[in-house]
Amino acid sequence: MAIQRFKAIEHAQNRPNITIEPGNEKISDFFGLHVFDDSKMRATLSSDIYERLQLAILKGTVIEPDVADSVAAAMKSWALGKGVTHYTHWFQPLTGTTAERHDAFFDLDHARGEFIEKFKGNELAQQEPDASSFPSGGLRSTFEARGYTAWDASSPAFIMEIEGSKTLCIPTIFVSYTGEALDYKAPLLKTLHFLDKAACDVCEIFDKDVKKVYATLGAEQEYFLIDKALYNARPDLVMCGRTVFGHTPAKGQQLGDHYFGSIPPRVRAFMVDFEREAIKLGIPVRTRHNEVAPSQYESASAFEEVNLAVDHNALLMDIMEKVAEKHKFKALFHEKPFAEINGSGKHNNWSLATDNGRNLLGLTTKAKENLQFLTFFVIVIKAVHDYADLLRASIASAGNDFRLGANEAPPAIISVYIGSELQAALDELDKKSTFKFQKGDNIYMKLGISKLPPIILDNTDRNRTSPFAFTGNKFEFRAVGSAANCAAPMIVLNTIVAEQLTEFKKAYDIISQNYEKKEVAVIEILRDYIKSSRNILFEGDNYSEEWIKEAEKRGLSNIKSTPKALDAYLSKKSIQLFTKNEIFTERELRARIENRLDDYIKRIQIESRTIGDLALNHILPIAINYQNKLIQNVKGLRELNLDVESMDSMIDSIKTISHHISQIQKLCEDMRLARRDANQIMDNRERAIVYEEKVKSYFELIRYHIDKLELIIDDEDWPLPKYRELLMIR
Repeated sequence: MAIQRFKAIEHAQNRPNITIEPGNEKISDFFGLHVFDDSKMRATLSSDIYERLQLAILKGTVIEPDVADSVAAAMKSWALGKGVTHYTHWFQPLTGTTAERHDAFFDLDHARGEFIEKFKGNELAQQEPDASSFPSGGLRSTFEARGYTAWDASSPAFIMEIEGSKTLCIPTIFVSYTGEALDYKAPLLKTLHFLDKAACDVCEIFDKDVKKVYATLGAEQEYFLIDKALYNARPDLVMCGRTVFGHTPAKGQQLGDHYFGSIPPRVRAFMVDFEREAIKLGIPVRTRHNEVAPSQYESASAFEEVNLAVDHNALLMDIMEKVAEKHKFKALFHEKPFAEINGSGKHNNWSLATDNGRNLLGLTTKAKENLQFLTFFVIVIKAVHDYADLLRASIASAGNDFRLGANEAPPAIISVYIGSELQAALDELDKKSTFKFQKGDNIYMKLGISKLPPIILDNTDRNRTSPFAFTGNKFEFRAVGSAANCAAPMIVLNTIVAEQLTEFKKAYDIISQNYEKKEVAVIEILRDYIKSSRNILFEGDNYSEEWIKEAEKRGLSNIKSTPKALDAYLSKKSIQLFTKNEIFTERELRARIENRLDDYIKRIQIESRTIGDLALNHILPIAINYQNKLIQNVKGLRELNLDVESMDSMIDSIKTISHHISQIQKLCEDMRLARRDANQIMDNRERAIVYEEKVKSYFELIRYHIDKLELIIDDEDWPLPKYRELLMIR
């Protein structure tokens, strides 16, 4: 085993850099090259077909068969011209990853006995891929084979090229035979429709020209890059995506010399390569840099409409994994692959934009527009306050549990940071008891709206410890895990904000009848929201122990484990929220939580088994062999009648190793029994809690003894690549 480690190190140290030849073209020359986007549709479709397609996309209506046929013909012609041989309905099942089944662009013409290129509108619009083994939370059994994919025309088709093979990928939803959603996209699209209508109704108070409101998203993707040979020499990384053992190296991230430092040549070549592939697929990647931990990096994309941004982030992760293989790297998206150094998140920067070009969360120098900003700003805060536990549940996962609250990421306590200037503005607004206006008064000055800071980015520092922070013209949901599908938190955020917008409009329609000036009615409602949401606002250090105590006083939840966090989805309040707004049926909602609990159980189970295997079959034999070497050494010294100081030291080491061995054996057996007992429990929630409280509780105990042995046993004998090798060789 130690031989494998040193071979892996040798491979990693002697990797040749893959040279990426710089092209002469500008990024704009090949952006979206492999995407059947709006410009290509305009060029290949008749004006009538194009307009009918766009109208269907805009209104979310069913695309008529003749339109689908025309689009399919144009799409096929474009794809074949680029050397595409297959097509697939590309979807996002409840595994959190992407899925595809490839079909060839041809069929047998039985009359002529020859093959012909074929792709019709019905094949574009819908397929029956079966896919019965994907998790459904009990919505269907494996013998209920029919699962349907349906074309999402709002997300453009694209060509995925892998080692010369080209496939046309058509983004789709994935539903059961009975129409129940089995994916992330279907409910996300429903939330966007709900949010659009609710936001437009509120915009009508301020700007009657607004006909559509889009939620926008810019995702920042953090990840680790590990040499493939070192990765393969760590069974825990292969099986779990994280290291279950590993002593902290002498030098980790404490000097901060990796953060924003010069990108290593081999890593830079990988970045240039995957970014080029992403840009061809229309993914607007703009930022690359070293993150805090060694071998940790970040890629960030420009803002896009949420549905497209979610598709692009899922596609980006897929591209990164494929290109990493080409460069003999392994891209790690686990939230906490290494202990004692920073984990990885996926910051979701979310905002709202109108069809006439306004960012509804952007401040301006115009008082009237700032009242609109203030309305949407306070409504978002109110939504987060009222559904904080649900928002926390949206980011819950086995991997993210290792990261949240680890003094590197926001805690499990949901709070909102808005900055001192806006905090002062809300405080001032809250103080005013009555508004009396005379003819000629400047209503906005009297309301205090004209005093809002016009350039918020320069008025306050960022708070990187906040889970949900306002950062100038958007809210940054920092607590999302790096491996997560962005759709999960976006479904919740879109829904709760749309619900609060709906409630605001209802209140406005009633109270505005009592006021001559509509602005006063708006302010009165916002003042009530500010008062009732104040507990969620926090400007300080979210990592501090003082905040944990303060949050408890405020009545804010601090739910640290996934099984308990997921309860928020099934509260009466949440069920009503999702069902009345037709985002989920109660059956769909319960099925999703069953699936997430099952996923949690399986991940902890896999980690537990991996820990037991590595500890008992890899580490302990090495420890016993090394202990025997020391015993033989001591025996030899005694036979020579030598009384040296090193003998006492070796005897102490033998005793210490013996202690660690016995503890590891006992703890592994206790963990196995705890796992056995947990597996007898039928209820998924109860079993998940037992896995979290009983089985997982052994992880750190076993790790402690293994990591101590790593410090004692001869480096030449240690079987697993160490942290200094995993993190520093690149």
